[in-house]
Amino acid sequence: MTGWCMLAWLCLVSTPLARAAEIAGVTFADRYQTGETTLVLNGVGLLRYRIFIKAYVAALYLGEGVRPEAVLSNVPKRLELEYFWSIAGPDFGKAAEKVLADNFSPDVIAPLRSRLERLNTLYQNVKPGDRYALTYIPGVGMELALNGTPKGTIEGADFATAYFAIWLGNKPIDASMKAQLLKSS
Repeated sequence: MTGWCMLAWLCLVSTPLARAAEIAGVTFADRYQTGETTLVLNGVGLLRYRIFIKAYVAALYLGEGVRPEAVLSNVPKRLELEYFWSIAGPDFGKAAEKVLADNFSPDVIAPLRSRLERLNTLYQNVKPGDRYALTYIPGVGMELALNGTPKGTIEGADFATAYFAIWLGNKPIDASMKAQLLKSS
């Protein structure tokens, strides 16, 4: 090899290539761009129902430079969830209510109530392979999207903190999945 060819080859093999993450056969992009904000994949996780049944996989994205321990603060973040089973739209709100009640007192949930009800009306039925995304941008709010189509935005850092706590709070829906999501890649 000539010197130039060797140098070009070394640069090529030593440059990290953008990689997507895969879990349970589902692929997630390594980055997500929303407006001026770049969100970087932090971790992926699998939620199992009754130990053996795969329910869904999730990917957590954080703003560039945001540390995983700051996930519930007023920082840009995104959670994508792809489902292995059909779920009725109203069931999302019922499941969220239970985990929110595990994480927060009624006094904390009370000021969120009207926004929770508004979000619950946005949920639609999903079938296997459908993907919901929750994207929070400070000053904008938390957007709910289904398969890339925005369904609505709910305002407030307090709301985003509470809602992301379903997966990332002190008493998450699944502690193992939380650990996987918060593990820096």
